[in-house]
Amino acid sequence: MSTQVDIPGYVTGTWVIDAARSDVSLQIRQAGFSTVRGRFDEVEGTIVTAADPRDSSVTAVISSTSVNTANKRRDEHLRTKDFLNVESHPTITFTSTGVRTDGGGVHVDGDLTICGVTRPVTLEVEVEEFGVGRGGRPLVRLSARTEINRADHGVSCGPASAFISKKVAIALKIEATKQG
Repeated sequence: MSTQVDIPGYVTGTWVIDAARSDVSLQIRQAGFSTVRGRFDEVEGTIVTAADPRDSSVTAVISSTSVNTANKRRDEHLRTKDFLNVESHPTITFTSTGVRTDGGGVHVDGDLTICGVTRPVTLEVEVEEFGVGRGGRPLVRLSARTEINRADHGVSCGPASAFISKKVAIALKIEATKQG
């Protein structure tokens, strides 16, 4: 059952994601004993907060070419057809399809498209702050997390597939500035 959630300082409006102050990261197990961590350095998007938070929406575009694991050779391999196939699919997109609240939590359902394959995902969202940012402009800070199956999104990993987990943990730290 979806109920109204109390979000301290909640402000309605249209918010633009500040890529320089936001982080989209991933984590995946490799060979059963090590974990590869990375991030995407380029993200843009819009959050629209409605009077009822359940009527809010999110759209985001991530440059798949901006994948960064702090290992140049691995990053170049991640951009190939074995993984993100950035030549054919230069972006990863998320478009919300609904917002649910339960037990004080916020869940954003949406469609995540990676390598041209769209699958539903749910983001567990924590609204950290509605406040005032640079130049006195309103801002919102939030974090979110989800887990996906890379194979469901067309990420095969090529010959290395047997050594790389299908589960990918995704974590977001987002800061957005109110427009208008």
